[in-house]
Amino acid sequence: MTEVLREPQQDRSRATRRRLLEAAIECLAELGWSGSTVAVVAERAGVSRGAAQHHFPTREDLVTSAVEFVSEERLALLRSHAADLPTGPGRTQAVVDMVEHIYTGPVFRAAIHLWVAASSDDRLRDRVVGLEAHVGRETHRVALELLGVDESVPGVREAVQATLDMARGLGLANLLSDDSRRRARVLRQWAVMLDAAVADARC
Repeated sequence: MTEVLREPQQDRSRATRRRLLEAAIECLAELGWSGSTVAVVAERAGVSRGAAQHHFPTREDLVTSAVEFVSEERLALLRSHAADLPTGPGRTQAVVDMVEHIYTGPVFRAAIHLWVAASSDDRLRDRVVGLEAHVGRETHRVALELLGVDESVPGVREAVQATLDMARGLGLANLLSDDSRRRARVLRQWAVMLDAAVADARC
């Protein structure tokens, strides 16, 4: 009987944790670091502040966990769509478009607010630097998988990293105004160049 009771309790705990993480991303993207207190996030998630602090004792715990959780969920979703990607040159364009979406959505907007806060907070900076390194490595790995290229071929690692760096820069430009038309033209041309750069590295 104890096991039966414990399982629904664990399910409720996981559901509460997930609501808090998703609410933290929404708050950070909309309200920035200063507005994303544990109390505000808890209210949006529909849980008490005490329950929120049970899962995440500090705001730093909550927000950095949220960015990591949602980033990894999005990368897992990209991987799940790998079978749907076209073959040939169209695949490169499709992957570039998928990478662009990583850097133009609410998770990236939330991450930007986190970076700005970390630039003047040593304790937060240590956590964010580690988090960004992890997310960056995973994003790079997913891009390689989706492109179907061998990273050991000279120039491939740099070409893929340049794609991620460019997408991040375009995402920054998109924060202040809708830059989608210009961005689409740039990405179309980049996909042609990237396809040529990795043509000999297809697995």
